[in-house]
Amino acid sequence: MNTTSPMPQESDEKAPRSVSYDVPPVTRAMALLRYIAAGNRCRNIAKASAAVGINRTTLIRLLHTLEREEMIEKTPEGDGYVLGYGVLELASGMLSSRDVVRTGRPVLHHLAAETGLSAHLGVLAGTDVIVLVRETPEVQLVSNIRVGSRLPAYATVMGRVILSHMREDEVRNIFYDYNFSAFTDQTPTTVDSLLGQLKEDRAAGIAWSVAFFEEGIGSCACVVLDQNNAPVCAISLSGPQANFEEGSEKRQQIMTGVVDAARRLSAMMGHIPTN
Repeated sequence: MNTTSPMPQESDEKAPRSVSYDVPPVTRAMALLRYIAAGNRCRNIAKASAAVGINRTTLIRLLHTLEREEMIEKTPEGDGYVLGYGVLELASGMLSSRDVVRTGRPVLHHLAAETGLSAHLGVLAGTDVIVLVRETPEVQLVSNIRVGSRLPAYATVMGRVILSHMREDEVRNIFYDYNFSAFTDQTPTTVDSLLGQLKEDRAAGIAWSVAFFEEGIGSCACVVLDQNNAPVCAISLSGPQANFEEGSEKRQQIMTGVVDAARRLSAMMGHIPTN
């Protein structure tokens, strides 16, 4: 009689979602990435260690590893970290298959061709906006914004118009303890001044910039909403500053083009206007 116990068979069932199946180093790395994505720069190791519940030595080793893998990178000032392009590379496959990118590309192509200006689609990621789609006309380019560019949300029209559709407490939480920088003399440098700008953008239904972020460059943006009336992304146009100034012959065409494109894409995302 064979008394040998049968070998356990592999199961096709998914492992239960239990902490007993967690890999602690991966869990800690994900917690650190989310902490940095929320706008925390890890300038103070002791503070970051307490916030994410990781001891100092492990935190330093995780920062080193994530930087080497290009998941995070040093800030331009070298005194902290932000998410790196490695995160964008991992997400690009998923994002490119999502409706907002696939559906938005032809909308932006038409917008750029119709206006003769550069059209962009961006999403909010923490305190930044990441450009996912860029369509340009056959003219000389004047802006350095590219697909994958990470832009400060508070200083750019796409970020402003998305933030203007969020609650004040959400905006304050995003920019809590944030180090604002003035790109031009029009850039908000405090949460309160940003909220004042967002109030104006919300009332106008569109965000304008005349050398607000880049000298000599104008831009405007409109939000794209989903079926829950929540902001999904923003569509913008950018080009020579003169085209965006009040009184410009092209300003009305720019506004009409951006608003119509955003409404069209919002409808594709399931949004139903209430008025």
